[in-house]
Amino acid sequence: MADQYAQSGEDNRPTEIPAIRWDEPPEGPVLVLLDQTRLPAEEVELVCTDAPALVEAIRTLAVRGAPLLGIAGAYGVALAAARGFDVDEAAQALSGARPTAVNLAVGVRRARAAYRGALAGGGDPERAAAAALQAARALHREDAEASARMAEHGLALLDELLPGGGHRVLTHCNTGALVSGGEGTAFAVALAAHRAGRLRRLWVDETRPLLQGARLTAYEAARNGMAYTLLTDSAAGSLFAAGEVDAVLIGADRIAADGSVANKVGSYPLAVLARYHHVPFIVVAPVTTVDPETPDGASIEVEQRAGHEVTEVTAPQVPVAGAEAGGGIPVAPLGTQAYNPAFDVTPPELVTAIVTEEGAVSPVTASALAELCARSRQVTIS
Repeated sequence: MADQYAQSGEDNRPTEIPAIRWDEPPEGPVLVLLDQTRLPAEEVELVCTDAPALVEAIRTLAVRGAPLLGIAGAYGVALAAARGFDVDEAAQALSGARPTAVNLAVGVRRARAAYRGALAGGGDPERAAAAALQAARALHREDAEASARMAEHGLALLDELLPGGGHRVLTHCNTGALVSGGEGTAFAVALAAHRAGRLRRLWVDETRPLLQGARLTAYEAARNGMAYTLLTDSAAGSLFAAGEVDAVLIGADRIAADGSVANKVGSYPLAVLARYHHVPFIVVAPVTTVDPETPDGASIEVEQRAGHEVTEVTAPQVPVAGAEAGGGIPVAPLGTQAYNPAFDVTPPELVTAIVTEEGAVSPVTASALAELCARSRQVTIS
C-alpha cells in the first residue's frame, strides 16, 4: 500500500527532502520516497508499506536512477522482512521491476543475502529483518560516499582535459541527488565544478519523452544556484557545431564488461556528436553499475516503455486545464504506433572515460574495467 502527503519547498535552497528514507511510525516501518513524478510542481512524499507499492513506484518512475534503485531495492527487501511478508517473493518482484538498471538487482541481492545469512546463523525473523535493514542502510551510506568520490575524480578529469576552467558541460537525463544516496553521479561532477567556480554553463537536455532533464535536472540546478540553460534534445547538435560544448557528462544504468554503456535514450547520439566535434564524452557511475555478467552492449536488455509516453503529453500530477491529474493529452493520431526504448547503448570506443568512485578508466577497455572492479572488491573486503 502507498500513501502520499505533500511537503513544502518554495524557496531556492537545495531540497531538504531526501530522495529516499526509512521511517518507523507507530503503525509499522515504511519506505518514504520523494515522488519524482510530481516534480517540479510539488515536493510530495510517497509512503510505501509493502514491496508491491515500491514496485509500482519504480515502474512509474516515482523513484528512478540506477544508484537510487539499488538502494530502493535493498530497502524493499528489508521492508518485506520487517512486515512479515515473503522476502523471496518480494525480492523477485523488485528485481524485475526495471530490467536495464543493474543496481536494482544488486541492491536486492545484497539485502536478501543479509536476511538469509542471519536466518542460517540461527537468528529469528526479527533479527534477519534487522540484518536486511542494516545492509540497506550500509548501501545507502556507501552510495553517498561514492558520490562524493566520483565528484572529486570527475572534476579532476575535467580540469585535466579542459585546463583553464570555465567548463561548458552538456548533460542528459537526471543524475543528481534525486538518483543517489549523495549528490549524484554526472550532476555531482558539474556541481563540484560549480562550487569550485569552474562551471561556466550547464547545458540541460530536456530528455524526451518523460522530460527528466527539464523537470528534474533543471530543478536541481536551479536549487543549487548553477548557471544552466535548458534545450530541446534535437538542439544539441547546433550547440556542438557552434563550439559551445566543452564536455558531455552522463550517468549509466548498466555498463557491460566490454565498456558499452546503457543510459537514457538519447545518450548515444550525443556520443556520436561528441566524437565528430572532438569533445570529451564522460560517463560517471559507481562501480556497482559495471556488470561483468553482461559481456557486451548487444547483451544488455533494453527496457521498452509504453507508447503513450510518446503519443501523449503527460500532464503533471497536479490538475491542469484540459487534462486530469496524471492523464495525457494526445499529440498523435489515434492508433499511432510508437517506438519508445527507455535506453540506448553507447559502444566503448565513443566513451572518453568512465569515472567511478575508484577512479577513472580511459581508454575504456574490458581489461581496464575488470582491473577497476577487482580493485574495488579488494577495497570493500579490506
